[in-house]
Amino acid sequence: MKKDIHPEYHQINAVCACGNEVPIGSVNSEMKVEICSACHPFFTGKQKLIDTAGRVEKFLKKYGKTLNK
Repeated sequence: MKKDIHPEYHQINAVCACGNEVPIGSVNSEMKVEICSACHPFFTGKQKLIDTAGRVEKFLKKYGKTLNK
């Protein structure tokens, strides 16, 4: 490998908007993120599920005759 062409690698703390800090390695001196695993709805279990009932039935009612060809 060539010398003096690679950036310096730092151990930093990525800071989330919720205040959580995660230690990571990066070439950046600091990192700020908007969302992390501590506040993301998927990981916290507070995810809102949108009711999509009736979409398949509506599709089959509209296009069901052409699917059987």
